[in-house]
Amino acid sequence: MKTRRIAALSIAFLVFGSVTVPSAVLAEGIRPSPTPSPTPGEVAPNYKNPLDLRLPGGEQAVSCADPDVIRGQEPGDINWYLYCTSDPLTEDEVSEVPGATVFHNIPTFRSTDLVHWTYVGDAFATKPAWVTGGMWAPDIAYVDGQYLLYYAASETTLPGGASAVGVATSDNPTGPWTDSGTPVVEPASGGQWRFDPEFLSVGGTNYLYFGSYFGGIFVRELSDNGLTSDPATEQAIAISNRYEGTEIIEHDGWFYFFGSATNCCDGPLTGYSVFAARSESPLGPFLDEHGVSILEGRVGGTPVITQNGNRWVGTGHNTVFTDVSGQDWTIYHAVDQYDPYFVNDVGLTKRPALLDPIDWVNGWPVLRGGKGPSDEPMPGPVAQPGQVTAYQPESPEDQEPGRRYAKLSDQFGGKKPDNQWTWVRPPDPSTYAVRHGELTWQMQNADLHPESGTPLASVLTEPAPQGDFVVETKVSTTIPAEGCCQNYVQGGILIYGDDGNYVKLVVVSIWETRQTEFGKEVTPVPEGYPNYGNTVVGPVGDETYLRIVRQQVGDTDVYTPYTSPDGKNWDRGGAWTHDLGDQPRIGLVSMGGSGDFETSFDYVRVSALKR
Repeated sequence: MKTRRIAALSIAFLVFGSVTVPSAVLAEGIRPSPTPSPTPGEVAPNYKNPLDLRLPGGEQAVSCADPDVIRGQEPGDINWYLYCTSDPLTEDEVSEVPGATVFHNIPTFRSTDLVHWTYVGDAFATKPAWVTGGMWAPDIAYVDGQYLLYYAASETTLPGGASAVGVATSDNPTGPWTDSGTPVVEPASGGQWRFDPEFLSVGGTNYLYFGSYFGGIFVRELSDNGLTSDPATEQAIAISNRYEGTEIIEHDGWFYFFGSATNCCDGPLTGYSVFAARSESPLGPFLDEHGVSILEGRVGGTPVITQNGNRWVGTGHNTVFTDVSGQDWTIYHAVDQYDPYFVNDVGLTKRPALLDPIDWVNGWPVLRGGKGPSDEPMPGPVAQPGQVTAYQPESPEDQEPGRRYAKLSDQFGGKKPDNQWTWVRPPDPSTYAVRHGELTWQMQNADLHPESGTPLASVLTEPAPQGDFVVETKVSTTIPAEGCCQNYVQGGILIYGDDGNYVKLVVVSIWETRQTEFGKEVTPVPEGYPNYGNTVVGPVGDETYLRIVRQQVGDTDVYTPYTSPDGKNWDRGGAWTHDLGDQPRIGLVSMGGSGDFETSFDYVRVSALKR
């Protein structure tokens, strides 16, 4: 069986005879020397993100996206092995000359302590003949005395050139690897993304999970040797347009799905995050902490790995493993919002690998006791027998509403919004009304992206209080719970600096899904940088409760979203930092559509942050 691993991205295949693809030769000077056994009770070394991934000349690898890890399985092998997607490893490998940038074919690293890693080459010196695109998101397994390396081929020589899943075998975790020459999962006839392979073995049956946004996530049974899959056994696991990067683990009698959502690679506005759901069967259905399925249109998912306001954004595509002491850990990639791009290619996002512990609270995984990605020295995992870890989980401070600001809170109990509200671009009065204790507002055929040239939406605003505060609302929409495609119609709250600078928490329709989105708009930005980025939070209900917490941390304003389907059990999502000026305002929006749908606001409550 395979130790816990990560998800994969895209794969493609074509039927050839078996083709041997030599592993890259081990780089000079990095062959492992014998490592003495730890002294009993020796404390595992500390680490600091990003992981220390060293190249032959001593240089640090600056990217290791979609990481997967395995412990050496053969007797006497005390090493751990890390596999990355096909990105450049250094700034120098990125060229301004088209086609000259170096993309590695699954770079591989080795470590004896899970903290310090050494590059041992690429899994493939050249791509298999049927792969024309990238070799993405590796997934490593050990089956019947043999290592299996699944990978995503983003483009192929197969009919239509669509993506597929491939696999290579080796007796050694560093190769040489022999490609099977045929796809494990064939391209879809409609071109749906056959990305992100994930291997799991349960009770003698092997499974492969695969898929991504375009088409959704699926699982199939594999052959005993793991080299072929049975299309007749295929089952849907997750709805389209929500998840990729599948990771499945067993814990306390449950099978846990980890999936990554939104954009992996949007530079400083990357909002990629990891969500969990669980099932008593490896075939699902997988439900989140609220009991919502990840197959529903109002798609489920409990946030696990989300940005917390430090430099790391886009925290996603994770692998989970258990160290020698029994503590669970995860390796995932992220983006440094202050150094997001390769120097010679603005737009090509660097995604270094991060390490943090996974803890379990009431049967659900949380990252680092709930504190999110670390950016300070941390006690490391136990990689070898005899060691111990100094890690102890610590819960973050609760972010809850305290004293209510009565003059800024509105129960919509009159015939119009209270007097503190003013309009930015007032809508037609016939499109909104206060009645029966609600503000009901038709969704406008407009948005808040001034750089796009689209019509700008109306915003109902009031002053935000000074200092830290909490704003909450309860919304419902007339968007159907299921079906496609009322794209990007939305309603919710924002903290508004101006039309080009805000954070926004809304209920939104995205193709087949209904999601809660937390977006950030920034204007102006350097040339080549994005203006808008988004992350997503918890599931949508018949009524959805939305909360934004504004907290000053040092010189930085951190905005953290919460959502709830019942007003009692809240999901905490990924935080954005933003400078919204000295006098930001609280706002409401109902937009993105043509008036066919409405947003209803039950109240707006503004409070101080509870101390």
